[in-house]
Amino acid sequence: MAWMTEHELVNTAVEERLKRLEERMRTDKVMVAFVAEFSRGKSELINALFFADFGRRMMPASAGRTTMCPTEIGYEMGQGTSLRLLPITTRLQPQTLLEWRGAHEQWLRIDLDVNNPAQLATALQKVSEISRVTVELARSLGFWHDDQPHHNPTPGPDGLVEVPQWRHALINIAHPLLRQGLVILDTPGLNAIGAEPELTVSLIPQADAVVFLLAADTGVTQSDLAIWQDHVGGNGPQTASRLVVLNKIDTLWDGLSSPAQVQAQIDRQCHDAAQTLGVPLDKVLAVSAQKGLVAKVNHDAALLAASCLFTLEHALAHDIIGQRQTILRNALVLAVDELRLEASRMIHIRRRDLSEQAMELKGLEGKNAAVVRHMKARIDQERAEFEVGGTKIQAIKSVHMRLLRDVFRMLSGKTLNEEVAQLNAALTHSGLKFGVKKAYAQTFERLRLGLGKAQAASTEIHTMLAASFRQLNADFGFSLQAPPDLSLARYEADLALVERSHNQYVGLGSALKLAQADTANRLVRALKSRLRIIYESALSELELWSKSATSQLDAQLLERRRNFSRRMESIERVQQATGTLSERIAEIETAQQAMLAQDEKLQALTNELLQAGSGSYSDDAEEAITTPAAIESVSSPQPLPLTPISSSSEQGANIKLDIELNAASRHEPTSLTAA
Repeated sequence: MAWMTEHELVNTAVEERLKRLEERMRTDKVMVAFVAEFSRGKSELINALFFADFGRRMMPASAGRTTMCPTEIGYEMGQGTSLRLLPITTRLQPQTLLEWRGAHEQWLRIDLDVNNPAQLATALQKVSEISRVTVELARSLGFWHDDQPHHNPTPGPDGLVEVPQWRHALINIAHPLLRQGLVILDTPGLNAIGAEPELTVSLIPQADAVVFLLAADTGVTQSDLAIWQDHVGGNGPQTASRLVVLNKIDTLWDGLSSPAQVQAQIDRQCHDAAQTLGVPLDKVLAVSAQKGLVAKVNHDAALLAASCLFTLEHALAHDIIGQRQTILRNALVLAVDELRLEASRMIHIRRRDLSEQAMELKGLEGKNAAVVRHMKARIDQERAEFEVGGTKIQAIKSVHMRLLRDVFRMLSGKTLNEEVAQLNAALTHSGLKFGVKKAYAQTFERLRLGLGKAQAASTEIHTMLAASFRQLNADFGFSLQAPPDLSLARYEADLALVERSHNQYVGLGSALKLAQADTANRLVRALKSRLRIIYESALSELELWSKSATSQLDAQLLERRRNFSRRMESIERVQQATGTLSERIAEIETAQQAMLAQDEKLQALTNELLQAGSGSYSDDAEEAITTPAAIESVSSPQPLPLTPISSSSEQGANIKLDIELNAASRHEPTSLTAA
């Protein structure tokens, strides 16, 4: 971008799109949610996948209670290795979890020392902490339901019950896979999941993949099936991104059974789980997290192979991280193609203008002063006619902005609030809420109609721009090209996903739970928060789409005015001295050669960007998690993937994708926007 900006070859819309792409590559995450009932081995599996190189368990996974609050494990550069904990009492306040993320002062922060495994493990034990509270407070926090006594915690002799001490935990650590954008969401069991509507209607449905854990010896139990049906949504279109992990296969290893008999039991359990949950058999993976962890710690290749942990690691690296890299790679190709097209168009305009100037000046060779004065007058007349015609351009921009304001209004926060007002009233009024399902369906139908109207309006804008650009190209010799029609289909799909994720809360079976004011209020806040994100994202895309049209029009207007100025300057220089004509023609020919060189440089730079973005990132992701390289090294004392690093080296860490993208500009400043 530095070279292109220096030569004024890119408009503001392309520049903003590239900056957004770079920011997306730096911050875009792939979230994998680990979901299961208590004691299915989620935390042990996370230990085996991400913390085995420390030589001990990091996440609490001992017998009894383990992870008590939803825990996100990821990596944000510049945040430092740390554990952040949000107190459970924040549920008593109206802010959503998304809003609490920005209130840094409300979180307990504990710096983690990755060179001290004991300190790290001790700190991570805090995610299993509990508080003993009264039944009344437990009810307010969402952990006590009078209509579901079988899910309530058991009161102690003092009448107090146990609830999680923390509402949410964030672990920031520089594991290679996490540095590539993977985020792990470790969820607690059924009771804790249901207590946080924002978890079930936002985080889990929005996860790129869900790893659903079962115990190999029990298969799908009733509580497992309840979590799958209510929170994972196995029958929806996201089934392809659901992995079912049959953990603890070591419990089937029986000295009285042959390996073939043991494998037959495992295969049967996998088949039964796939049939019960309605997923393809190849989405059910059988592993032993505990044996995999032991194998990695002890560098036991045979045990690691027997644990079958590699099959899950391969799925994470290729099927999930690989999908993200493909999406980003495709986005990169589109952005670079747009960059190349816009810059090539500008170079073509300048080359055409230079050719016209050269022909104009060559026509003056041997002519007298009167001819030169006539040429100057003609340029003045052309410029005046162009400026008069500029009123047509302003009229087009005015119509464009008027139509655009209408679409902005359809997607505004005010419109969103008006559309959900009826649902808000149905959810928050006191007493039983038997009509909420109808209000809910009507609200989402209105939201879909609103997006449909916005789509139709944007299509009308596109049609108007395409016709106007054709006319301007014919009238003024421009090379304008209307951007592709904006598609809001992705946001309609997001609405459908939100609607499905809320279905469990609006049926007759949830009437008693919705009658509780705190549950209804948390549900309303979670719904509004998620809908707001959808509408804001749609508005942002609409704004960028609009800029891609108006910015090229502004750029070509500016270039045409500059062309008039350059032509007039050339004529005036010829008028002042007879020897200047040949010199000016030579300058223009030199400038033409420079334009050819710029075009070649543009092609070279964009080709380098595309080549850098076409690397095999999924292979790198597979190396980052313990796969063949780790299996080969288990017999050696070398550390496994997550080697403890110092705080200074952590600050210098970088996301591999960014490094390779930036390598395309190694002869220029090292960033995508400096390419």
